Amino acid sequence: MLRTQLKSKIHLARVTDANLQYEGSITVPEDLMREVDLWAGEKVLVVCRDNGERLETYAQPGPAGSGAVIINGPAARRIGTGDRITVMAFGQSEKPVEAKKVICNECNEVVRSERGVKKVSLPPARISF
Repeated sequence: MLRTQLKSKIHLARVTDANLQYEGSITVPEDLMREVDLWAGEKVLVVCRDNGERLETYAQPGPAGSGAVIINGPAARRIGTGDRITVMAFGQSEKPVEAKKVICNECNEVVRSERGVKKVSLPPARISF
């Protein structure tokens, strides 16, 4: 049985521009795409931390090292310049996939790189009176 699993994740990227007039897609610096094994034209899920929007589009490579993350086309009505986003791609496999993940700073530079999906530690339960 094929299972759909996270394979690529760029976390907390900052949108540097939102171009409503472009035909669509999200532009991501080529070096970030390489780091998480994201291909040009690959379908991605984009989630906005600031407003909760979620949308699907495709990745388009931008200049390596530019830090330019651009939301193109109608998606620019839902996610804007300055918003912090997560870009994810999924793959199908019969075996577990080790996801390639990066966490970005405000300038879209990689501050941490990880492999796999780790176990989450939960905060202590809240006590209600």
